[in-house]
Amino acid sequence: MASKGAGMSFSRKSYRLTSDAEKSRVTGIVQEKLLNDYLNRIFSSSEHAATSRKPLNFQNLPEHLDQLLQVDNEEEESQGQVEGRLGPSTVVLDHTGGFEGLLLVDDDLLGVIGHSNFGTIRSTTCVYKGKWVYEVLISSQGLMQIGWCTISCRFNQEEGVGDTHNSYAYDGNRVRKWNVTTTNYGKAWAAGDIVSCLIDLDDGTLSFCLNGVSLGTAFENLSRGLGMAYFPAISLSFKESVAFNFGSRPLRYPVAGYRPLQDPPSADLVRAQRLLGCFRAVLSVELDPVEGRLLDKESSKWRLRGQPTVLLTLAHIFHHFAPLLRKVYLVEAVLMSFLLGIVEKGTPTQAQSVVHQVLDLLWLFMEDYEVQDCLKQLMMSLLRLYRFSPIVPDLGLQIHYLRLTIAILRHEKSRKFLLSNVLFDVLRSVVFFYIKSPLRVEEAGLQELIPTTWWPHCSSREGKESTEMKEETAEERLRRRAYERGCQRLRKRIEVVEELQIQILKLLLDNKDDNGGEASRYIFLTKFRKFLQENASGRGNMPMLCPPEYMVCFLHRLISALRYYWDEYKASNPHASFSEEAYIPPQVFYNGKVDYFDLQRLGGLLSHLRKTLKDDLASKANIVMDPLELQSTAMDDLDEDEEPAPAMAQRPMQALAVGGPLPLPRPGWLSSPTLGRANRFLSTAAVSLMTPRRPLSTSEKVKVRTLSVEQRTREDIEGSHWNEGLLLGRPPEEPEQPLTENSLLEVLDGAVMMYNLSVHQQLGKMVGVSDDVSEYAMALRDTEDKLRRCPKRRKDILAELTKSQKVFSEKLDHLSRRLAWVHATVYSQEKMLDIYWLLRVCLRTIEHGDRTGSLFAFMPEFYLSVAINSYSALKNYFGPVHSMEELPGYEETLTRLAAILAKHFADTRIVGTDIRDSLMQALASYVCYPHSLRAVERIPEEQRIAMVRNLLAPYEQRPWAQTNWILVRLWRGCGFGYRYTRLPHLLKTKLEDANLPSLQKPCPSTLLQQHMADLLQQGPDVAPSFLNSVLNQLNWAFSEFIGMIQEIQQAAERLERNFVDSRQLKVCATCFDLSVSLLRVLEMTITLVPEIFLDWTRPTSEMLLRRLAQLLNQVLNRVTAERNLFDRVVTLRLPGLESVDHYPILVAVTGILVQLLVRGPASEREQATSVLLADPCFQLRSICYLLGQPEPPAPGTALPAPDRKRFSLQSYADYISADELAQVEQMLAHLTSASAQAAAASLPTSEEDLCPICYAHPISAVFQPCGHKSCKACINQHLMNNKDCFFCKATIVSVEDWEKGANTSTTSSAA
Repeated sequence: MASKGAGMSFSRKSYRLTSDAEKSRVTGIVQEKLLNDYLNRIFSSSEHAATSRKPLNFQNLPEHLDQLLQVDNEEEESQGQVEGRLGPSTVVLDHTGGFEGLLLVDDDLLGVIGHSNFGTIRSTTCVYKGKWVYEVLISSQGLMQIGWCTISCRFNQEEGVGDTHNSYAYDGNRVRKWNVTTTNYGKAWAAGDIVSCLIDLDDGTLSFCLNGVSLGTAFENLSRGLGMAYFPAISLSFKESVAFNFGSRPLRYPVAGYRPLQDPPSADLVRAQRLLGCFRAVLSVELDPVEGRLLDKESSKWRLRGQPTVLLTLAHIFHHFAPLLRKVYLVEAVLMSFLLGIVEKGTPTQAQSVVHQVLDLLWLFMEDYEVQDCLKQLMMSLLRLYRFSPIVPDLGLQIHYLRLTIAILRHEKSRKFLLSNVLFDVLRSVVFFYIKSPLRVEEAGLQELIPTTWWPHCSSREGKESTEMKEETAEERLRRRAYERGCQRLRKRIEVVEELQIQILKLLLDNKDDNGGEASRYIFLTKFRKFLQENASGRGNMPMLCPPEYMVCFLHRLISALRYYWDEYKASNPHASFSEEAYIPPQVFYNGKVDYFDLQRLGGLLSHLRKTLKDDLASKANIVMDPLELQSTAMDDLDEDEEPAPAMAQRPMQALAVGGPLPLPRPGWLSSPTLGRANRFLSTAAVSLMTPRRPLSTSEKVKVRTLSVEQRTREDIEGSHWNEGLLLGRPPEEPEQPLTENSLLEVLDGAVMMYNLSVHQQLGKMVGVSDDVSEYAMALRDTEDKLRRCPKRRKDILAELTKSQKVFSEKLDHLSRRLAWVHATVYSQEKMLDIYWLLRVCLRTIEHGDRTGSLFAFMPEFYLSVAINSYSALKNYFGPVHSMEELPGYEETLTRLAAILAKHFADTRIVGTDIRDSLMQALASYVCYPHSLRAVERIPEEQRIAMVRNLLAPYEQRPWAQTNWILVRLWRGCGFGYRYTRLPHLLKTKLEDANLPSLQKPCPSTLLQQHMADLLQQGPDVAPSFLNSVLNQLNWAFSEFIGMIQEIQQAAERLERNFVDSRQLKVCATCFDLSVSLLRVLEMTITLVPEIFLDWTRPTSEMLLRRLAQLLNQVLNRVTAERNLFDRVVTLRLPGLESVDHYPILVAVTGILVQLLVRGPASEREQATSVLLADPCFQLRSICYLLGQPEPPAPGTALPAPDRKRFSLQSYADYISADELAQVEQMLAHLTSASAQAAAASLPTSEEDLCPICYAHPISAVFQPCGHKSCKACINQHLMNNKDCFFCKATIVSVEDWEKGANTSTTSSAA
């Protein structure tokens, strides 16, 4: 290796040129003539060829090289001060005083992100004469004003560059120019665009260019003269980011006649280009000492064969070349251009061969620190070029950059250095796996690629009722097929880029390159885990997170590479499993080998689980927690928010531009012009196990200790002969044979975590493009319908409609092409299979974890979340192009997920409120749709019965609303008038409104209903406790609803204008919906098991029936009273209260009454009738209201026709069958007759004999020992919830029957 010093020396041999032939043979130095020819060929120069007559050899080569690299004095002096420019020669942003507001400035002082309302910052150098230019890379496309200002300009949080005198700006977000006033100017910019800011102080003009295209002169007659100098400056709003290039790197779009603010290293550039020419000449010439001649050779076939002549020649070149290759400008302008030229001209194999040779030579002839600096700058340039290059039709630019990246990473030594020190530590290398979406359709050539556009006419997402699609015409069929062919062409081009990205990850996951060091895969695992930690710990702090769109692409490429290595391992190890059978063994979650940071476990905090389940760990997994470890976790629990001082000291500080001493987070994820990430929080707390040195018997335990991620070795992960590595602590339920390499299990675990962190969120966000297409398609169809109906004489209307039609058509053309890009990059069939594979991995992992019993609590919550969310994504986000039903094993997967939801929604091992709510909501959604409901019915019977038993648990002290929704959805389609998919009262008033709330089509489950009936009949306490809680919640929900509509009515009647809080309206509607759903559950219960209410041999039946009658009468009286509060609020038609109307709640009450009074046996009907009529709140008028009658009809007369202005069930013939209406009429006739008979037979009762609680029934019970009295209904209802006396709060020991004048009583237990 060459060492830089006073002379030239080599680490292995010292070569000296001699004329001795035998010496030549020994040293390998060629003859003088051949050497002269060779050196002249390598170091030829037109300037020196004519003047130099002396033969070249290694003794005079240094002198010749010095002459070759001599640069004109003008170029040497150009690095100093230049007329027309003031300030440092290295131009950066002025983070010490030239700013206003709150800003985050990157370490190189060239990238900036706004962190306040409208922050401003300028550069350190200004100009007062001449023509100057600088470039700004737009990292985000929000509100920014970019331009020039003088030092006298004063800015604040409202006024920035361009808002004051002597400041000028271009705003591509609003497409305007600013100088105190504003006018239209230029074009809209997008993320990735380059804005060139040009100032001509000779003519006094200022202009801008966008991606090298001039936008024209923006300002003229600039103020010039004494004291007038202009600084580059920018004002930007919160979270907007840019990167400046004042000349530290080659300008992307140089403009003739304009100089960059920072002079390029012109002299060094000339030297580097000449040295590169010499280097290229070495690669194209081969010495043949035997024949004594030079042979031309292709660079791809050239090899370094150890010839001393070639080695000495290269050593002289790199003696001068190595220091230059550490400079950013020269790496990008010289080395990058050279390597890209190799990639563009040759085949991938040839390019990789040449790049490999070049890297070998760099490592051989340069010092390590020089090569490392060079590679670091090279990768920075590559990453920047890849991310910000425009999307061309064939994606050629991106393909070239990725191929060069692959060629560099194929070099083992370079790959390991980059992986260890650059790719995740300095760079945001995840960018390499992203395919950015073109914001301009024209930019990507999508118009030529997809000349014919088409869009679907219906939605297939859950929760959206699909409108019936009209029969496709021949023209539409041709358009659709042409569009699909265009999409296929686009998909093939994108697949080329994706395959290159997968190759990069395959290189990073290589575990066979462990010659002389750690294999790449294990370096990657350490960096990957830190990447996950940063994104998991920084949730909610957006500048620290990897953008979700990058994470989506990274996940898909990672899955492809992971499955490749998984199946490759299976091919050589028959006992391993295929990737289709992959899962994470449960011991990974509790043996401490993998760090899950502060992510929640199913059973709570890890420290708590280690203490409470230490006996289970010892008995089931042979793991004993180190007492010191338990003590440290206990101390962490005491003060878990306080960070140790050493960890704080390790955090490097960053250049901050702030208006005060405020602590700030690190800069935005993509704010740096190099996409750098120089400041990272590196604190981790991974736990590992001591490596056992001998086989463990079943009675021996393993004691754990803490290791950081960096301290883990390959043996800690993969294990050794007596160590299972990541799989240490195998429970008896798990097979002994390993699934695959342990390192791949950790990668898989990280992939699942990635989906949970942000991928699912992004998949849902991208559906917005499809929704936009549907909305515009609907608007276009409506406009075309209006055009057909519009009279031809109304030319003004026709013109407006035609204009609207054109706008909608153009927008749809743009969106349909963008949708094709989204489907190819995000929602393709291959991406769907990746998410499906991840779902099945989670299902198998949960199933295996469940078998470990109490140790299941160690599983991180995100495994259940990913199982739920990935199913939702497959169901909702990939249609209508791809359907989940086409996936292999779809029915089996649905059933397995159903079994998991049914078992774990009430699992006591799961303590987290959020994950329990997610499980409940997932189960509620699952039973809404026929396919998933059938899956629930396919799970084993004992699991179904256990699920229903959990659903019937009392509602108190648990989230009962979701449980109630599940029961209601099992009943929809069976209840009275309960078959609608849109609320009938809304369809009666808004027939043509397509945006009305839509409900799923009814899909009741008779099987689960039967399970419910069986369970309610089994124990004496199941039905009373369940129904008592339902009645309590109904009383609460309806009372809350009435209280809220009173407040709403009072607000609406005030004379002054006021607005009802939208949150209050939402809560009001929710209480109404809850009341309706609780009534439906009661209807289902009475229909399935009527004896619970009507069999009075049961001790609680009479009490439940009286409570039910009381609540039903309250609801009827409140809703059916003439010109009452309910009527007035419904008439207001407030937004947010669309679901509040007579129909939903009255048909639910009617269903209960019909079941009690019409459908049962005669004896039970009489009991129900007597209880209903005995309730003091009963009003026959409320029953008449159901059929639109103001008063009860006379006995024996027919029902009059209903008043059309009044509510009547007869008006909803489309939703209520004729049989149901006949039953309502029968009920009304029966109650009319029974009411008359009861009124005739009733005897006056003294007020003293009435129950002092309800004043509706006579006193029939006395409490012991206090002696207070009430009716049996009141005391029985009270004792279900409380054992204290109504009046004196004494504990009731017993309740005795009481009759006036009787001297004996019968005692019954209070319990």
